[in-house]
Amino acid sequence: MKKLLAIVTILLFFILPMISLADGPPPPPPGGGGPGGGGTPVGAPIDGGLGILLALGLGYGAFKIYKVKKVEDPAEIEE
Repeated sequence: MKKLLAIVTILLFFILPMISLADGPPPPPPGGGGPGGGGTPVGAPIDGGLGILLALGLGYGAFKIYKVKKVEDPAEIEE
């Protein structure tokens, strides 16, 4: 019974996203981007935030590795 439940769950994880795909955004109106006259709006850059998150993750990982190597018994590590 557990195998059947696991198989159905895995199939749902693969099939459900394919069924629920959304349509793309509508095409821009003819003659420009709207009342402001500018072109198509662009999304916000994720470059800076991604670098900060990566640096914080690397720092946290290095801290945890340092902490594990410093403590001889890994069971004494505080989380």
